[in-house]
Amino acid sequence: MFKKLSIPLIAIWLLVAGKGAALEAGYCGAASYNCCPASCCAPAGDYCQAKSTCCTPCYKTVKEIVWQQECYTCCKTVYDTVVDTVPMTCCKTVFDTCYRDECYSVCRPVFQTCYRDVCYKVCKPVFQTCYRDECCKVCRPVYETHYRDVCYTVCKPVFNTCYRDCCYTVCRPVYQTCYRNVCCTTYKPVFETHYRDVCYTVCRPVCESKVVDVCCGEWKTVSECVLGPVVTKCVRDPGCWEWDCCRCCCVYRPGCCRQVQVQCPPTTVCRQVWCPKVVQKTVCCTRYVQEVRHCQVPYSCCRIEACCTTRQVPYTVCHYEQQTCTRKVPYTTCTMVRQCCSRRVAYPVCRMVEQCYTRRVPYTTCTMVEQCCTRKVPYTTCSMVRECRTRRVPYCVPRTVTYTTCRHVTRCVPRQVQCVMTRCVPHVVCRQVPVQPCCPQTCAQPKPCCSN
Repeated sequence: MFKKLSIPLIAIWLLVAGKGAALEAGYCGAASYNCCPASCCAPAGDYCQAKSTCCTPCYKTVKEIVWQQECYTCCKTVYDTVVDTVPMTCCKTVFDTCYRDECYSVCRPVFQTCYRDVCYKVCKPVFQTCYRDECCKVCRPVYETHYRDVCYTVCKPVFNTCYRDCCYTVCRPVYQTCYRNVCCTTYKPVFETHYRDVCYTVCRPVCESKVVDVCCGEWKTVSECVLGPVVTKCVRDPGCWEWDCCRCCCVYRPGCCRQVQVQCPPTTVCRQVWCPKVVQKTVCCTRYVQEVRHCQVPYSCCRIEACCTTRQVPYTVCHYEQQTCTRKVPYTTCTMVRQCCSRRVAYPVCRMVEQCYTRRVPYTTCTMVEQCCTRKVPYTTCSMVRECRTRRVPYCVPRTVTYTTCRHVTRCVPRQVQCVMTRCVPHVVCRQVPVQPCCPQTCAQPKPCCSN
């Protein structure tokens, strides 16, 4: 740190000393011309005579400080993040499922469908189609087309395209890229690893045996008689034959429809009834006891270090140059020309023509025929069949399993990196500066002294 501060101080001192030497040479060793007596500024005599008698010019050595850039290499510490894998052994309880066979009885219902014959009468209508002839007159229109000539005048537009010159100004952008130096501050993260004490709870299994009341039983079959549902049926009363004057025949008039409530036959239903029974069994139970344990957990702390750097930022400067261009602009002129045209216009003429024709008109007659039919009515019978079945009942058996897991631990590893830096170093350069020559007469005389 002391060396870095001492180099700029020496450079400033040398610069001031050089400037003082230059000032002393410019003012003949005095601070300025204002402090010299009036006799020194008096005319020396004839210029031509003095020119022939003057001595050769004199030179004085002046020292100047020049700053030069110098590159040097230094070492910088860089931290790399490394992740280590640490194995850890843990225990956990695993439950295995085992099965045992258990027998039980089931009553399965068996349904059987039977049929019985039922006779009923149906009146079936028989339809017959007959025809009769009818004569009628119709007036049919007959259309004829006639034509006549119609004259009309049409104005037809005639378009002509012309061009005229149009001048316009265009501004063309000219872009120029410049650069400026920008100082920016960057922040570098530095990571540090610390440890803290963490408590965690572990559950340890403890096996115990206890007596438990288990509710079990068996199924029993109970038969019940259930009345059949009440169904609403539609019944039609017997009809009669009536004479129809319009058709000149007898027509069958059916009776009225009415709804009758009819109850269906009863059915026997078997259902299962559960009879409970309590039995004591010894059961192995597992309970967990909590234990508190400690471990060291690493965590990383990050702090930010500021670094100042300089970079060149480009920016674009745009100015516009005006340019005159010429283009041809089209325009259209329109003139109307009269033209006489002729066309044929059609018009219809209608006249009525009388025509007589005969058509057959159909009509339908209906007769009712009585018919006896038979149908089969299904009914279901149910019988219970006892079956013996076996099922597998699951139960759990605990066991402790040890397994190994890995956890990741982060740490920082320092390393040295060489980087090249640039600094300015002062150098002293000597050069010859001409000094005002002195004449022999003047050199013999004593030099006037200037007040400080």
